[in-house]
Amino acid sequence: MFLLSAWCGVPKYSNDFLNIGVGAKYLSLGSAGNAIVNDVTSGYWNPSGLANIHEKWSLGLMHSEYFAGIANYDYLTAARKIDDNSILGLSVIRLGVDGIQNTIDLIDKDGFINYDNITKFSVADYAFLTSYAKTSKIEGLQYGGNVKIIYRNIGKFANAYGFGFDIGAQYKNNKWRLGGTIRDITSTFNVWVFNENELEIEVLDSVYNQAPDNNIEITLPRLIIGIARDFKLRENFGITPLLDLEITTDGRRNTMISSNLVSVDPRIGLEINYKQLIYIRGGLNNFQMVQDFDDEVLIFQPNFGLGVSFKKIKIDYALTDIGSYSVLYSHVFSLLFSLK
Repeated sequence: MFLLSAWCGVPKYSNDFLNIGVGAKYLSLGSAGNAIVNDVTSGYWNPSGLANIHEKWSLGLMHSEYFAGIANYDYLTAARKIDDNSILGLSVIRLGVDGIQNTIDLIDKDGFINYDNITKFSVADYAFLTSYAKTSKIEGLQYGGNVKIIYRNIGKFANAYGFGFDIGAQYKNNKWRLGGTIRDITSTFNVWVFNENELEIEVLDSVYNQAPDNNIEITLPRLIIGIARDFKLRENFGITPLLDLEITTDGRRNTMISSNLVSVDPRIGLEINYKQLIYIRGGLNNFQMVQDFDDEVLIFQPNFGLGVSFKKIKIDYALTDIGSYSVLYSHVFSLLFSLK
């Protein structure tokens, strides 16, 4: 049913703010890491990874800015062990552009320009995730899921509410690690409510903009599959290559593998550690074929990062972007810490 819906033209990129990523560690890995995520950010990447947490409390936070500081992206998460085999997590994500000028009333009823009538508003997307993970009786296997609530707001003009589910699993066998997540497994539906009084339909019509007439937005399921392997280099050094494949079901996208039904987007990452205290990371993602004069060329987004782990505190840094074409790279820092 979902593939048929995609083929029939369900709009792409619904709730796309949830695909930016959280945590400098995994952003620097090119958003790969579905198989290895083992900290409190698992609630976003693969909820089953929360089962790797051994401390009673784990907390994490991140702030980043995109488009030269125009857009602010904030993330806060916490997890608590319920018992030896299960854990509960909560996460909040906000992507917002603040201080947008509202000039609808710039010209008053008498036809004069009045700058005092200019007000400001924000456009923001929120996601609230409740995560649960459990260690299976099968050795090396763990599983988990998310219940997520979406709230999207466009000042006084419109807002939307959505509801969806994610599920995930991880399996470890010696040095090999596998992971899989299905996001929006039942599809996520956003219901929009528009304030026609604030939108002033006649103003929109005068500048050839159409007022929205559809108040339901659908996010179709996507599957992320990850694989990783740990290698030991000498006594104190380790290296972990990673590969993730993201499979979307909303029709053809500009990815390396695409069709009218599904598209496949690869992500490649590499992490080198020294005594599991200092980390160097790199990753490639957003592979696309673009037209360059007479030929098509492959472009991709490079990412780089560093990490430091000191007792119960982890500090990660990433130099990353949100698209292959953008040149506005962002410096992203995230902090994780645990409490007994």
